[in-house]
Amino acid sequence: MSGLVSSPLILPSNPVLLGGENRSGTTVLSIVLDSYPGLVVGPEIDFTDPVNLGPHILAACDMIDRRDPRLAGATKETVDPEWFDGAHFVVQCERFGLDRDDVRNLVIGLMAERGTDLSSLDDRCRLIDSIGELRREQTGAGRWGLKLQRRIRDIGTYAAIWPQAHFIHIIRDGRDLAASHLKTVPDWGYRTIAEAANGWLEIVTRPRETAPDGRYLEVRYEDLVARPRQTIERMLEHLGLPWDEAVLHHAEHKHALFDKPWGHPAAEAAAKPLDTGRRGRYRHDLTPAEIEEFERIAGKELQHLGYDLSTPDPGSAG
Repeated sequence: MSGLVSSPLILPSNPVLLGGENRSGTTVLSIVLDSYPGLVVGPEIDFTDPVNLGPHILAACDMIDRRDPRLAGATKETVDPEWFDGAHFVVQCERFGLDRDDVRNLVIGLMAERGTDLSSLDDRCRLIDSIGELRREQTGAGRWGLKLQRRIRDIGTYAAIWPQAHFIHIIRDGRDLAASHLKTVPDWGYRTIAEAANGWLEIVTRPRETAPDGRYLEVRYEDLVARPRQTIERMLEHLGLPWDEAVLHHAEHKHALFDKPWGHPAAEAAAKPLDTGRRGRYRHDLTPAEIEEFERIAGKELQHLGYDLSTPDPGSAG
């Protein structure tokens, strides 16, 4: 019959989806929430690339099994670019606690069910949902969670697909984030202050435009490390969960990411107790000119989020 329009995808599960700019504290946030007895929360899984996601993942699983030299190492510099996305997807699933056979079986099953190569966003979200639901079943948790990371900017899309999901967006002082990118991850992070400021500005402001009422919460990284109890209480209240002291001792609990970090850039830091040592690092790691440039681009939003400025006139951006 012509003229039929497919129904929008609506998934019945109720995940906790975390977001934030890279180097904002998303990993420690996921580990803190993963410490809650009723939650199983994993790190990010990048599911928007490549085009033929399903076959690509299956081929990567086979290549990893036979130790194919094209997948040596765990970075874009050491892995054959053609196979990086698939191999990285498998690695990210293992960081969440899945075995390679778990990943393979979920992909094979969903490809057969859908009759596709999982290239559409709907099918990609179905795969992520099946991964989360499997981890929930394996651990006996009541709810699963995962990091959307920068995809939080498209929160409206994911809020429609998961109408029972709750979103938590962690925001860090953009100047500290810029310092972290330029000094800690120069191989894949932002290369200039202007890039960092504009990128940060997009991620911290865009979600508010389409965030679902009652299902979106913003927290500051600085508050999480300086006032963990109050900040985590806000998050648990947002999720409709009672308080549990376990969340204040995340470094003492078992987490899949710690067992198989596989080169995750924040796993080592997330395994330590919360501390305030990295707050204000921009004062030492950035030059006065760099700080002034960041504040000129994004100063208004810094002020809106409660961060003090170093320069009196931040300009009109933000």
